[in-house]
Amino acid sequence: MTTQTAASKAPVEDFDAVIVGAGMVGTALAGLLAKAGMRVALVEAKASPLQLSAFGGHAPAPRVSALTPVSQRLLTHLGAWPAMEATRVTPYRYMQVWDADGSGSIDFSSDEAGAPVLGHIVENDVTLAALNEQVLHLPGVSPLFGSRIQALQTTDTGRWLVLEDGRQLHTPLLVAADGARSALRELAGIEVAEEAMEQDALVTTVLCEKTHGATARQAFIAGSPLAFLPLTVKGDDRYCSIVWSTTPDHATSLASLSREALGDALGSAFSHRLGEVTVVDSAHRFPLVQRHAAHYVQPNLALVGDAAHSIHPLAGQGVNLGFMDAAVLAEEVITAWQRGAPWGALTTLTRYERRRRFDNSAMLGLMKGFKVLFGSHVPVLTLARNIGMSGMNQLVPLKRVIMRQATGERGRLPLSCR
Repeated sequence: MTTQTAASKAPVEDFDAVIVGAGMVGTALAGLLAKAGMRVALVEAKASPLQLSAFGGHAPAPRVSALTPVSQRLLTHLGAWPAMEATRVTPYRYMQVWDADGSGSIDFSSDEAGAPVLGHIVENDVTLAALNEQVLHLPGVSPLFGSRIQALQTTDTGRWLVLEDGRQLHTPLLVAADGARSALRELAGIEVAEEAMEQDALVTTVLCEKTHGATARQAFIAGSPLAFLPLTVKGDDRYCSIVWSTTPDHATSLASLSREALGDALGSAFSHRLGEVTVVDSAHRFPLVQRHAAHYVQPNLALVGDAAHSIHPLAGQGVNLGFMDAAVLAEEVITAWQRGAPWGALTTLTRYERRRRFDNSAMLGLMKGFKVLFGSHVPVLTLARNIGMSGMNQLVPLKRVIMRQATGERGRLPLSCR
């Protein structure tokens, strides 16, 4: 439906929902709403969507996520998982975590968790391209790529979003899914608490001498977590994605090394558990900042994913939290829409915030706690964490509880994730 404003006479396009940001979380949310029958505009500054055909035939992209079984269910519900599986996903059934400064270690297995896998390591681009393939062609979705927002207006009936090309979109529900530095969040005047983690993440892809054995490994080296995340490329299971969260100076030094020297540094830091390490891609680094919005919602507006919260990559939970935001928001909105209730009203959106804020806050707090605990060089804390890790490794029931949390089995799951 198209209307006109009295002041400008410019056409205004009406949608049941407008989502700004066509990343993994925003695209998943668009799919959930459209599958229920809602008309959704998906606004994205990038010129064109990723195509799945571009992946799988070359070395993995450097940015990956550890997708939980709960996120896998959501992606299956949206039809994206089979295409991802046919392109490149790597299941992991084991996790090993140890303190390189001591003797503490803990191991997890899918058998102990009572699940086929603990999760899958997947390139972010593969996940997004598969979502694009399934969502952008749905009858209810209007993809608006190459579109930047210019202004935000509030009316009695919802929100008007003004784009740089002059287009105006009117909706009872506007969603910010445009990342940690959300422009829409800023336009809405929602404050955000930021905490620099005093670390940079160095990411790259390596080929190891030994196979990864479907195991995600993480060592704490002087308080800096170094993860070797399993990847399988064309049947070769010696690849790993590297995430080393370390001091900015150290990350800068590492990024300046030749590939050969960086491989030597990674192998040595990891005590050569996977043998010699060969770097097969450029090294990228980015500063780590945890953010949490003061509010997730306003009348007719909601934040999801990194626009609401961004987290240390230590536990690989960032996109999983975002997918859960999308699933819960969709469930609350669709329920109201199907009942004929105002789906963009604060009463509806507050139910979404109430269901998600505690879980997100708990995970943000946990990551901060881990950084403090493993970043300390006080002897008594070093001893305590090593004893604690090794002691917990013997307590299978407790480990089972932790694994259920890590695999996303927390609280009341939305129907799309069960």
